Amino acid sequence: MQTICIYCASSTQVKASYFEATAQLAKILTAANIAIVYGGGARGLMGQLADSTLEAGGKITGVIPRFMCDVEWNHNALTELILVETMHERKEKMAMMADAVVALPGGCGTMEELLEVITWKRLGIFTKPIVIVNVENYFEQLIAMLNRAINENFMREEHRQMWQVVENPKDVLAAIENSVSWDENARSFAAL
Repeated sequence: MQTICIYCASSTQVKASYFEATAQLAKILTAANIAIVYGGGARGLMGQLADSTLEAGGKITGVIPRFMCDVEWNHNALTELILVETMHERKEKMAMMADAVVALPGGCGTMEELLEVITWKRLGIFTKPIVIVNVENYFEQLIAMLNRAINENFMREEHRQMWQVVENPKDVLAAIENSVSWDENARSFAAL
């Protein structure tokens, strides 16, 4: 594993525990010599991720739409900053650069990225591990909704294997290692 994509919040008004979990994950990945790709922001958990990675001597690449740079939302000290034109390009570029995706707490943007990559996995477009870091049960209701979708036959039982849930950043690498193998054949059972 060389690069992990991290989805997380840009809000500065969230719990200290979310900032701590983000810093911890950055340090764990850097210590394992794993590069990070993320949305390129300088604020909130995104800024914490970048700052902690850089402070630990790690490599972090931001992928950000040009319009966000125009309003100076981008981090200025990243290993690399890739400018794209649209949010769609951003999400595709981040996912395709990654050997796994990890979601930390975040708002609608984080959840949208996570749900899109789960959808891509269901369709065999993205076949790599997906880990949800459920800090303080932040994702509890989203996980319940995904399970309900399976229980009510909107998805198959096999689809429950598309993601792993951990409570603590220290468990992310093990969750990635233990993820069920997935490939393009997933589209053969995507529909019900």
